[in-house]
Amino acid sequence: MPIDLAFFRSETSQRLRDEGWIEGWIEGLTVGRVIGILRILESRGFVVGNDVRDRITSCTDLGVLRGWLDRSVTIAEVDDLFVDD
Repeated sequence: MPIDLAFFRSETSQRLRDEGWIEGWIEGLTVGRVIGILRILESRGFVVGNDVRDRITSCTDLGVLRGWLDRSVTIAEVDDLFVDD
């Protein structure tokens, strides 16, 4: 008996795959920014406490993470990372 694969070729199936791809891409971008911020801070010699690490790793706003990533290169103290927030 042949298997009906029509659903997997349907517009609904394609939309579900596209949505999953986009969600995965955004999640990957978020994780990448978080890792980047932490690596920059640590490579600059900052001690990243649990409170700071938790705040960074719990953030899912790509705009906020981008601002923190940009500031992580120039700040004088870890607390300066969150000045505009």
